[in-house]
Amino acid sequence: MSVTAAGAVFLDEADRVLLVEPTYKPGWEIPGGVVEGGESPLAGCRRELIEELGLVPPDGLTLLVADWVSPGERSPGGMRWLFDGGVLSPDRIEAVRLPPDELRSFRFVAAAELQDYMPPLRARRVEQALVARKAGCAVYLEDGELPSVTSS
Repeated sequence: MSVTAAGAVFLDEADRVLLVEPTYKPGWEIPGGVVEGGESPLAGCRRELIEELGLVPPDGLTLLVADWVSPGERSPGGMRWLFDGGVLSPDRIEAVRLPPDELRSFRFVAAAELQDYMPPLRARRVEQALVARKAGCAVYLEDGELPSVTSS
């Protein structure tokens, strides 16, 4: 059974990416989580951001990435959706409230350092989201990469 998850890429005024540190597993993530049954990816993302950050996200969350993750040994695979959370002002950053039973801390990380905090697939997905954000259009990925086009 595949899993659908959705999250948002937030930046600070220095163009660094917001990452959160879960209490239940090692490593860092972008804010977001599993989409519940009957919930759209956008609705799931909004719900997770309110739960995880204590912030109501902007009304117009724009899609940046749709990523098909192949099933594997450690993951059931499925779709991962990343939305543009925008730039957080210092006041909004100050208002972040993490649920202590789920998230230990948060920090902003330069795009060049994402690989130091996240597994390669997740880091590639966020890097592609940043490219999509600058280009002003969403991108479709497979396992964090642009799929190659083959001729038939």
